[in-house]
Amino acid sequence: MNMRDEDILKAAEDWRKEGRGVALATVIETWGSAPRPTGSNLVIDNEGNFLGSVSGGCVEGAVVTEAIDVIDSGKPKVLEFGVADETAWKVGLSCGGTIRVYVEKVN
Repeated sequence: MNMRDEDILKAAEDWRKEGRGVALATVIETWGSAPRPTGSNLVIDNEGNFLGSVSGGCVEGAVVTEAIDVIDSGKPKVLEFGVADETAWKVGLSCGGTIRVYVEKVN
């Protein structure tokens, strides 16, 4: 789902005010063919609800799973998905690109 950055960040703020655990995932680097540009965001709550997009397809499912771990631990992570990764086909990056995604807990 493509949304404006302001909408995604507003959702993160609203979800925190509701008492949900929240993480923000941001595309920090791309190489080659990538579905979303650097700076794209995905906000995730502790139940796996999300808004925005960092890639699409199975990559987002993997980011949501990792984000729930980040919410629980409070420790940020940098995730990398791409053709050099043996799971590239599984996560939907068979197009020849690589993306790096920073995931952090929203306090």
